[in-house]
Amino acid sequence: MSGAELSGTGLGGTELGGTELGGTELGGTELAAGLRARVAERVTALAAAGCRPRVVVVTATDDPAGAWYVDSVVRACTRVGIDAEVTALGADAAADRIRATLAELSAAPDVSGIILATPLPPGVTVPDVAECIAVGTDLDGANPLSLGRLVAGLPAFAPATAEAVVRLLDHHGIDVRGREVVVVGRSLVVGRPLAHLLLRRDATVTIAHSVTRDLPGVTARADVVVAAVGRAGLIGPGHVQRGAVVVDVGTNVTAGGTLAGDVDPAVAQVAAALSPVPGGVGPVTTAVLLEHAVEAARGLAVPAGGPAGQE
Repeated sequence: MSGAELSGTGLGGTELGGTELGGTELGGTELAAGLRARVAERVTALAAAGCRPRVVVVTATDDPAGAWYVDSVVRACTRVGIDAEVTALGADAAADRIRATLAELSAAPDVSGIILATPLPPGVTVPDVAECIAVGTDLDGANPLSLGRLVAGLPAFAPATAEAVVRLLDHHGIDVRGREVVVVGRSLVVGRPLAHLLLRRDATVTIAHSVTRDLPGVTARADVVVAAVGRAGLIGPGHVQRGAVVVDVGTNVTAGGTLAGDVDPAVAQVAAALSPVPGGVGPVTTAVLLEHAVEAARGLAVPAGGPAGQE
């Protein structure tokens, strides 16, 4: 249901923070399909000009969930004409080996994009090894330098999930300018970069985390709540003011093997809009990675989120 406005009459005639609820589902499937179609057109144009994007996903894990994600990214690349391959270093790979591999791939002229998959072996951190990914090929914004450039408004790719949240809000016409947004989660993958992307849209942003006092009190004052902590059902109806917009980034595997978000489905009873899991942020994240791959092949690391405010 794209095209609704958060300001004024709100989503589907619902005023933000009011008592009438629109019950809008912030689905990402339609948006992702459109992004993939445009990427496929751009890949075709690049190929006609003698340039074919090539993406390498580097793994150092035997985690089944991680393997599923990597396979899904490779399949998505293939469907739009992007060459994609996996460099598997094994779950016992040392940090030095991971760094050397990333540096070698960054220097390879035929590699346009690199994705470092997680989890990594015990004792190895993403910032420590991802600093070896050249910013221009850092499709998922893993290099700390990419994050720093993002904060400064300089060319760099944002972490795809963080950018996907902003793109999802845009798709549904949700204007965060001047609104209070609470991001629950402070990871370098979602929470912190997302806060900066939202600041670039002139939102008033609070980051909540595991030691935030009175989490329900903090989130209940927000116009928009983004849950990105990896705890199924953490955000319940008591965490959300009536008429708020809620974006669920969580993808938690249940005992039954299904996916559950960080938001209790009962939140839909009080929220004006809620993104589903699956089918919300997830498909948009993959599509954003594909966009980044095309931009990297063209030599363009474009800052996401619009112009940076200075005040």
